[in-house]
This record gives sequence, C-alpha cells and structure tokens, in this order.
Amino acid sequence: MKLLKRYRFFLITVLIIVVMTIINKSLGMKALGVVEYSLKEMILVIPPVFVLLGLLDIWVPREIMMKYMGEGSGLKGIILAIILGSAAAGPLYGAFPVAGVFMKKGVKFSNVLIFIGAWSTTKIPMFLFEMSALGTPFALTRLLVDIPGIILIAYTLCMLISKDEMNDIYRKAELME
Repeated sequence: MKLLKRYRFFLITVLIIVVMTIINKSLGMKALGVVEYSLKEMILVIPPVFVLLGLLDIWVPREIMMKYMGEGSGLKGIILAIILGSAAAGPLYGAFPVAGVFMKKGVKFSNVLIFIGAWSTTKIPMFLFEMSALGTPFALTRLLVDIPGIILIAYTLCMLISKDEMNDIYRKAELME
C-alpha cells in the first residue's frame, strides 16, 4: 500500500495516457512521444550531473564552501552563486541536486536561491544566443534586469521564510542521498 501511495501520481498519469490512447490514438501516441523524448533527455543529463555532484561533495571541503558562499560570504558569495549558476549546463531540474549539495556544505540559503535563479535565467549560452538573435541591447538589458531581480527575490524569500522552515529545509537536504 505504501508503494501505491508513493507512486500514485505516476500511476494516475499512466492511466490517463492509456485512456487517452484508447479514446484518441494519435493524441495518445503524441503524448507517448513526448514522454520518450523527456526520458531520453533526462538519461543524458542526470548521470553527468550526479558525477559532478559526487566530485563536488568529495573534492570541495565544507569549510571552503562556507568561506566563499556561507553566512559571512557577503558580495563574493552572491557573485560566485551567479557565476556558478550562469556557467552551468543542462535543464533547471539539474540545479536542484546541486543546490542540495550546496546546502549540505553550509551555503547560505540566499546564495542557494541565487544559484537556482541564475541557472534558470542567466546561462552563458542563452545570453550569447540572445545577442546574436535579438541583439546586444536586448541581451544586456535582460541580463541587467534579471540579476538584481534574482537577488531581490532570493532575499525577499529569505525574509518571508521563518528560521524553523529554513532549518527544516537544510535538515531535509542533509537526509538527501
């Protein structure tokens, strides 16, 4: 029963796709094609992310992460979070395991949020594409709006989340394996 409860959303989704395929075969096959594409993408992205996470976890001591991105890191922690997030490759779901390792290493919560925000909006390849496709003024304007916006959102969230909630998030990150 516990297994059914754990995978209920997956099972409901499978049931919906089966019913959809019975009702409208072309729509069901299209949905299965999307699922297949997404699975292939995840299989190509997730293993390298976890290899890099393992290396980060082993090679970078907690003290160094705390020094450069922890509570007392100030501006250098913000800048490092933006650089790491901007230089990252892969879809946004790859950022969350990295953020979990950052939390285990004692990275300040606002810097974790800035890292996730930078991963999602300030990637270097995306910036270069925007420069070539939409023009340099657009790309620079978007970047100059996004960076302060990410920082503002991160600090606003930190003010809105209680210390107990934040400690609970860090506790859950510690339990992550």
